[in-house]
This record gives sequence, C-alpha cells and structure tokens, in this order.
Amino acid sequence: MAGKEIDMLHGPVTGKILRYTLPLILSGLLQLAFNAADTIVVGRYAGGDALAAVGSTGALINLITNLFLGLGIGVSVSVAHAWGASDWDSVSRIVHTALLAAFIGGAVVFGIGFFGCRTFLAWMGSPDNVIEHATLYMRIYFIGMPVMLVYNFCASALRASGDTKHPTAFLVAGGVLNVILNLITVIAFGLGVAGVAIATVASQCLSASLTVGYLFRIRGACRLSIAKLRLDRSKLLAILRVGIPAGLQSVAFSISNVLIQSSINSFGSLVMEGNAASANLGGFIYVSMNAFCHAAMAFVGQNVGARLYERLRRIMTACIVLVTVIGLAVGWGVYLFREPLIYLYRPGEAYVLEYGTIRLSVIATTYFLCGIVEVVSGALRGMGSSVGPTAISLIGICVLRIVWIETAFRVHRTLYVLYLSYPLSWIATILMLAVLYYIRKRRLLRGAAQTEDGERRGEAEEDP
Repeated sequence: MAGKEIDMLHGPVTGKILRYTLPLILSGLLQLAFNAADTIVVGRYAGGDALAAVGSTGALINLITNLFLGLGIGVSVSVAHAWGASDWDSVSRIVHTALLAAFIGGAVVFGIGFFGCRTFLAWMGSPDNVIEHATLYMRIYFIGMPVMLVYNFCASALRASGDTKHPTAFLVAGGVLNVILNLITVIAFGLGVAGVAIATVASQCLSASLTVGYLFRIRGACRLSIAKLRLDRSKLLAILRVGIPAGLQSVAFSISNVLIQSSINSFGSLVMEGNAASANLGGFIYVSMNAFCHAAMAFVGQNVGARLYERLRRIMTACIVLVTVIGLAVGWGVYLFREPLIYLYRPGEAYVLEYGTIRLSVIATTYFLCGIVEVVSGALRGMGSSVGPTAISLIGICVLRIVWIETAFRVHRTLYVLYLSYPLSWIATILMLAVLYYIRKRRLLRGAAQTEDGERRGEAEEDP
C-alpha cells in the first residue's frame, strides 16, 4: 500500500478518528467558505433577487443529485469491507468500476437537471423575480455533474482506505479557483448568477482532475490503470446495493427540504434572502459534523470486513461524543455571532437578519441531533445495512416533516413553527436508528459466534 493510510483495525480509536475527520472538517469548512463567498459576492454585487435565486436552488439541486451522490457511499463501504479483509484485487476492481459509473451517472443527472430545472422551480413556487436567475444558475451548474461525481466517487474510495488528506487538498485547490473566478466573472464582468455557476463548474473540473491524476500515480490497490477500466458486474451490484438506499435516504431529506423551501417561498423573496443567508451559515455546522459520519462508515466498515466486532462499541461511542461536542460548539457559536455573520451577505439589511435569526434559533442550536443521525446511519452502512436506515429516514425525516407541514404549520403558519420540523424529525429518527443499530450488531455477533463454533467443531473432527 501507499503507506499513508490510517490503521483503523488496531489500537485506540478516538485519536485516529480525529486524525481522519480533521482534514474532512477542514475541507468542508473551506468549501463552504468558498460557497459562502459565492453567496456574498452575489448578494453584494448582483442584488437581492440574485441572492434569493442562488439560495433557493440548493434543496432542488440536492434532490436531483443525491440519489447518484449516494452511490459514493456504496463505493466507500465496498472499499472499506475489502480493505479490512485485505482483498486488494477487489479494491482495485471497485475503484475502476466506480470511475466509469461516475461518468454514466453524471450524464444522467446532467440531463435531468439541465432540461427539467425550470419546471421543477415553477412547481416549487419560485417568485417571478427569482425563477429566471435560478434557472440560468442551475443549467450551468448541472454541466459539471459528471466531473462532480467523478471527484465524489474517487474521493470516497481514498477516504475508505484511510486517506483523507489528498481528497481535502484537491477540494481546497478547486475552492481557491472558485473564489478567484467569482471575483472575475461577477465583479469584473458582471455575469451575476451565471458567473457564480461558471466558477463552480470550473472548480469541480480542477478537483476531479487532480484526484484522478493522483489515482493514476499512486502505488497500491487504489491505483488506476486505463487497461483495467471496466464495469465489474459483481462490484457494481455491491456498490448499488448500499449506494441506492443511501441515495434514497438523501433524497428523502431533500424532498422534505424542497417542501420546506416551497413553504418558505410562499412568504416572498425577502424571507428567501434571510433563509438563504442563514442556511448557508448552517452548512458550516453540518459539514463539521458530517465528517464523523464518514469516519463511522469507514472505521466500522473496515472492522466489519476484518471481523473485529468487539471494536464497534468504542468506535460508535467516540463518534457520537465527538459529533455532539462539535455540533453544540459550532451551532451555538454561529447563533451567538449571527448578526455580523448574516450581515456579511446583505450588509445593513435588517429584514435579512430578522428572518435569518428565526431559522438559526431553531436549527443551529439543535443541529447536533442531525450529527447523531448521520453517525448512526454511517455506522449501519459500514455494517452493510443500507435499506434499514433509508426506511427509517423516509419515516422519521420525510414523512414526519410532511405531516408537520400539513398539520401544525397549517394551523400556525409561522417560520418558527415551520423550522421546528427539523429537530423533531431528528429526535424521532435517532430513536428508530438506535433500535436498528442494536439489532444489527446483535446479528453480527451471533453470526460470528456461530462461525467460531463451526470452525472449532471442524478442527475437533480433524484431530486424530
């Protein structure tokens, strides 16, 4: 192997989880900072309508892309299991299959997003002064879908092997280019939302190129070779078996967010501006926690592959404690410093601060609950269980939020009541996922005990 991977199978876990997650947190925060620069540049130099347009597309973009981005989770779990079992041939076939699958999936997502975005935005009730800007932004954005999936799949393989530093460095390089191009396209050339989208696509191309180039240069099981590029049917099915349910779970989140965004849109473009700014700030909290989902998935996945089930409890305890601490610290930090942070987007606009504060008061202060949801879901996928977390998310996240919108929000039509759907759905989902995790772990331990008994009986029968 390349010698840069974290050993997830031996020794203490907390320090290694921190080593694994810190580059992911850094890359996520920097990427969001670059995206925030997009929003800030648009808000300051292209006006409120452009800010509302860019902010209102996030939920819809995630809805369209998350099913295919979920396949990256399938790549991660498949690589982790093979890596834990020291099956280097399987790792190689998974990586080559993933690269081709990324191109195919990216082409499908491009077609759906590019040609359907205006219709989808109209269904969401986007105001007339926003929809044209939003449509232009999304059409350019979706041109970059194939390269976005290539980066996502290849980075997932590297992270599952224990290498988080290189994917982080390549993402940061793309982010720097994104900021530079924003300044050029939006401020110098006055391209508005089109300039932001062009910069985003260019940055994705750079990150994907650097990642693929690195995989062609490294030594070890993750090394790419043109001669080995083919879709391995068994590995593709393994990726799909975990990735499709994972993608459907992300779609469930996105459907509920689209419904909530549609409800927000009904309050008008001024509320949309405040929501866009505060949602962007909320992203900093989410990516700080989401790193521990990847850690749980990779650490659990490798240890399940190596049949080291006794280490799962330590991994889960460390991940849940760390994600809770990080979620509370960052969430409350964003809320307490909300005024200067929100004014970065729309300086001096009191209505943006007012509407943004409502969202942050509910979601930022309780976001750690979402982090726990992510960690337990990641651990279950590392165990090879993907359908269960998806079904629970459909019930706990999507269905519960729809019910909330159609009942409590209809009776008390305020932003505060609307946003309460987030923490309530997180709590319900945590409780259901905890039960599923307990059942799944018991099955793994029972299966291991039966295997050991069978092996002992076999050895006894062989004794003369």
